[in-house]
Amino acid sequence: MVAQDYARTYRANSVLTASPGQLVLMLYDGALRCLAISRDAFSRPPEDVRRIEVINTQLIKAQNILRELQGTLNHDAGGEFAKTMERLYDYYLRRLTEANLRKQVEPVIEVERLLREVRDAWAEMLRKQDSTGSDSVRGVA
Repeated sequence: MVAQDYARTYRANSVLTASPGQLVLMLYDGALRCLAISRDAFSRPPEDVRRIEVINTQLIKAQNILRELQGTLNHDAGGEFAKTMERLYDYYLRRLTEANLRKQVEPVIEVERLLREVRDAWAEMLRKQDSTGSDSVRGVA
């Protein structure tokens, strides 16, 4: 129990001290974690009574994170990039809804792959930004 408390405190402090760009990265990582758990649940035997519950819960969590990312888009500062990301998030959300309704793993795998590419590009941008000394990313997640 004590280890869980330390982990919870560490995560809370990580969020409180993170830059906006790092927070976006944390959201991407959280969505990818949910998608991985969901994908793994698809491979459970059909007799596993919790299988459908885990798939549903994790897909909904991933969708909520994607909606949060979509809600942080700054269309004024982000211009065409923000519009593109909005459409991309819409696509991810539609595919995950399909996966959940039809209980199909293929859309989850697709979104996980695509989202990982976006996440990795975001992480690379943050690394480059850190090396040049820039101090913030302005709402174009």
